[in-house]
Amino acid sequence: MISLELEQKVWDRGIKLIAFCDEVGRGPLLGSVLAAAVIMPPNLVIEGVNDSKKLTMAKRESLYQKILDYSLAVGIGEVNNQEIDRINIKQASRLAMKEAVLNLRTKDGIPVLPEYLMIDAEAIDMNIPQEGIIHGDAISHGIAAASIIAKVVRDRQCLEWDKMYPDYGIASHKGYCTRGHVQALLAKGPTPLHRMTFLKKIYERATAEQQVLFKTTI
Repeated sequence: MISLELEQKVWDRGIKLIAFCDEVGRGPLLGSVLAAAVIMPPNLVIEGVNDSKKLTMAKRESLYQKILDYSLAVGIGEVNNQEIDRINIKQASRLAMKEAVLNLRTKDGIPVLPEYLMIDAEAIDMNIPQEGIIHGDAISHGIAAASIIAKVVRDRQCLEWDKMYPDYGIASHKGYCTRGHVQALLAKGPTPLHRMTFLKKIYERATAEQQVLFKTTI
């Protein structure tokens, strides 16, 4: 259940600038992994904030603007598909979160260095006190807020990618491994946005199925 319980323990220690971090886009076959870092005012609760996966698109969009309005600072970090292929998705996710923290800015564009990091089930290579919280986006108001920012930004990217490659259905599946996405991949091949390391098993399975079909028809 979402609450301020975890962050309150940190605020009670006199630490006020907590950056809450989460990422989105680990699982898709294409596109960047994207992270958000958000610093919220102590004791502020925005009604409706929850794990972004549990919210409708319309609700996320509404909360996204409220979070931007009330937050003290927001930062976005992004690691593209080529870098994901090079360093693997786990390291890319950590790097995206680090960039999000480094990119924290106030509404006036002033950089902000947080005193503490609360991260959804991860650790970031930074010399800042931090804690990784399992299922943080489901129990911490701040991490849930970060998850909403990250999800909305990446979903908007998917709409742009869909315009670039309209035959792949990116706007609907957001890059995840749906049947329609796989069928498009097998028919048309990968786009420059695809994570090639994620496609190996798909092509290996398709090749194996074709071999079986060939053997049964001769």
